[in-house]
Amino acid sequence: MVPQQLPAGPPLRLVEDPAVLRPVPPRATGTFAETLHSAVEASGLSLDRIRHTLAARGVRVSVTTLSYWRRGRSQPERASSMHAVRLLEDILDLPAGTLTALLGPPRPRGRWAAATPPAPQHPEGLGVAELWPGQHWLADVFEELGATPGDDLERLAIHDTFRVDIARSECVLRMNQVVRATANGVSRCLVVHSADEDTDDLPRIGPVRHARLGRVRHRPEAGIVAAEVMLDAPLGIGDTAVFEYEVRLRSRTPATQYGRRFAVPVRQYVLQVQFNPEEAPPAHCYRYERDPGAETDSDRRQLWLGSSRSAHLVSLDQQPGLIGIRWEWS
Repeated sequence: MVPQQLPAGPPLRLVEDPAVLRPVPPRATGTFAETLHSAVEASGLSLDRIRHTLAARGVRVSVTTLSYWRRGRSQPERASSMHAVRLLEDILDLPAGTLTALLGPPRPRGRWAAATPPAPQHPEGLGVAELWPGQHWLADVFEELGATPGDDLERLAIHDTFRVDIARSECVLRMNQVVRATANGVSRCLVVHSADEDTDDLPRIGPVRHARLGRVRHRPEAGIVAAEVMLDAPLGIGDTAVFEYEVRLRSRTPATQYGRRFAVPVRQYVLQVQFNPEEAPPAHCYRYERDPGAETDSDRRQLWLGSSRSAHLVSLDQQPGLIGIRWEWS
């Protein structure tokens, strides 16, 4: 057989298809965290490089936050975070909707504090897993400090004042508690505070009044601080004490909510959110509540925001769960 002569033509060029030279992006075969982790590994990009790419597109997300998402420590929930996820799908060459489809309903999050008083109908209070779902390390902190969520203190009244500064991203929480001992020898109260997911700055506790700060445990990977508040004197059954302290919180984006978790009922809870009088107030404020372990609100009501640039709620016989105030800037 005589080989045929091909007609003369332009020289052949080797075309390199980038899609062939790069690892194939993974399909959504697991959780959000697992899919994100696989996509990051396939891309060969560092988290810092991803952060810079997001920033160039107008979205600021810290490396710590990206690491939390990748390891399942937290999940994106705010509008700005969801926008970042959609950009990540493009940056990591994932089909649109791959990551967003894996995100369930929002979990209780944001700036929150936890109150864990014992009560006759809940002598031990809710457990660590019920108060802080997914935060397994927190059980180790309680064990290390020899504490439990039910700390032999009945909260008669809690008054939280949450002040938002003119920059909207630096806030101060002033917390006042009236407590009564349900056992002899009670000398402390364990408190837990959480930061927003878009910041590397942990909450800073202090100053403390009518008490003092004891041991403090920081967990940057979860954005949480746990601390002992040592009472002025040990309490016997029925003895009462009043103390207060401040917590400073900072984030890269404007604050949009504050909430408190309760393990068991508290007789009276008051929350005031104070906005800077020199700044335009939020467009809307809402009171919201969630049952223990729930991922959606059980109640949501609009609050009046008057000329004082403040909103408040009062809850009598507050039941276990989460209660707080959200607001929208525009």
